[in-house]
Amino acid sequence: MRALPFLFSFLRPCALVRPSAALVRSTVLELAILTAHVLIYPTGILQERRPPTPPVPDTADMTVDVDTLDMLDVPSAPALRSDTPVRSDPPIRSDTPGPSDDMPGDRPPVLLLHGFIDNRSVFILLRRSLRRHGWRQVWSLNYSPLTCDVRTAAALLARHVEEVCARTGRQQVDMVGHSLGGLIARYYIQRMGGDARVRTLVTLGTPHGGTRVAPAMSAHPLVRQMRPDSEVIAELAAPAPHCATHFIAFWSELDQIMVPVETAAIDHPDLISRNVRVSGVGHLALPVHGEVAAGIRGALTAEQPAAGAAGAASVA
Repeated sequence: MRALPFLFSFLRPCALVRPSAALVRSTVLELAILTAHVLIYPTGILQERRPPTPPVPDTADMTVDVDTLDMLDVPSAPALRSDTPVRSDPPIRSDTPGPSDDMPGDRPPVLLLHGFIDNRSVFILLRRSLRRHGWRQVWSLNYSPLTCDVRTAAALLARHVEEVCARTGRQQVDMVGHSLGGLIARYYIQRMGGDARVRTLVTLGTPHGGTRVAPAMSAHPLVRQMRPDSEVIAELAAPAPHCATHFIAFWSELDQIMVPVETAAIDHPDLISRNVRVSGVGHLALPVHGEVAAGIRGALTAEQPAAGAAGAASVA
């Protein structure tokens, strides 16, 4: 969820204890990001324009121009890990299994889902980062600001995923969800059979266990569904023994929207999950921070963990 309605919640720790230098720096950065995002917010209000579904070519009469093939410039994609810095030109790893790990053309499409009272403009920098490092199909989805139910938004997401798969000819996609967007994506995957379509879900500051921030905002139905005692959180805590999607949850020790901060980590015995602890970064910075972007790229290219695996890493 976004911090626009919760701006003064940043001052909550300051009223109780003397803030640390890291918290002060994080708060200043959050306010700067909020100011910048307010300015670019109008650019993401409209739904993303999508190209038409390409026609299926008739291969019977198709000829290939060898000279044209020689002119194609297909950049190599780096093999990344969430706990290592990004290099500009690392070699392609040939020992990592899976059709979508290292060759840019074989990577699944990536869907970006924004948080509460926000739109796709929050992913401007992350989208640029992904495309610069070899992801050719990066899509975003705006759900209506009038949406009042996680389930309704998850149903919209399900239709969007089917559309993307039809347009790209792919059977699966990867997803990145910020805050509430991650919760919507997880509900679709875990409760609506979306694990058949979603290979990997990366969440950024998502209240997997519910958040207690800003009780006054509970008048909004979506905020109530993000409370620890909500029906949505209870549904996500229910058994999910056959869920095939891999989950990577980024959570920050300075996230003032997640109360407690550990609620942004996934704790479910049936899910294939890994939690990545982020240091020195607040809630708003998660989708725009360079090191977090590198961690996301690593999460989308890394070899997937075994069922039931969990771990942690840090992004300074």
